[in-house]
Amino acid sequence: MQIKTSFSVVIRLFLWFAMIIGGAAYALAKDWHSPLFHNLWFHLLTAFIGFFLLVLAFRAAANGGRELTKGRVGDIPRLETNRLVTTGIFSCMRHPMLFGLTLLPLGWALLLGSPTFITILAPLEMLFIIIMVTIFEEMEVKRKFGEAYEAYRREVPMVSFRPECLKRLFAKAGD
Repeated sequence: MQIKTSFSVVIRLFLWFAMIIGGAAYALAKDWHSPLFHNLWFHLLTAFIGFFLLVLAFRAAANGGRELTKGRVGDIPRLETNRLVTTGIFSCMRHPMLFGLTLLPLGWALLLGSPTFITILAPLEMLFIIIMVTIFEEMEVKRKFGEAYEAYRREVPMVSFRPECLKRLFAKAGD
């Protein structure tokens, strides 16, 4: 089975995995002799919170992805769209999947219980994701959909913390 996708998507996925795996490897090596890293209560607390954040991140990706499939018409590469989607969660925020996946580094860091990853690397990775979305994703979508996207951008924020939007973003499938 061959999965078709654009070079841009492949690069972004590679960067995500490199950050998550590389950050974990570096932080675990750095924290290995830290007393906090070997504290059972710290690990139980951070693992619980981390698991919860990861569930939210993957729900956001799934909910956004499900809605985004409405933007796929014809035979186009996977994870791409050729029609602007402004319905469902996309009526609340322009980048719901990436907003949710911004939680991924912190959730992963908490699950691993690495103080360095939690306090330094995960926030830096989250910032990098936000910058990547702000610069590259916005530019790409603007180029693809032109004035229609400009009008949508003026009406809908990049992310929204309104409770009704967050509820839609993090809802279980089928809710």
